Amino acid sequence: MSRYFTKDHEWIEVSGDAATVGITEYAQSQLGDITFVELPEAGASVGKGDSCSVVDSVKAASDVYAPVSGSVTEGNAALEDQPELVNSDAEGAGWLWRMTLSDTGELAELMDEDAYKAYIAEL
Repeated sequence: MSRYFTKDHEWIEVSGDAATVGITEYAQSQLGDITFVELPEAGASVGKGDSCSVVDSVKAASDVYAPVSGSVTEGNAALEDQPELVNSDAEGAGWLWRMTLSDTGELAELMDEDAYKAYIAEL
């Protein structure tokens, strides 16, 4: 599996044409305590850069954008009762949605982990 990152602080882990999407540790640390997560519907078609989800925290509501184009296969149902999973394990159990990619070529426009770490070090 390969993991990529966006400048909007989303991560996407890809295996073939299937992927899991969430927000980064950095993003959750900036948001503070997560109180609610609005997830995309299974079957929804999303374009790269589309707002797909909203994460509400004690500080703000923040849109989460699709890192690539594709079709949503499922949202993380555990977040309905435990939105704080995003705080405790943003890049693991706190994933937001899974999707099937429609254009794997879009991944080339994303950052790898080293590039993302360099990016947030400059913020």
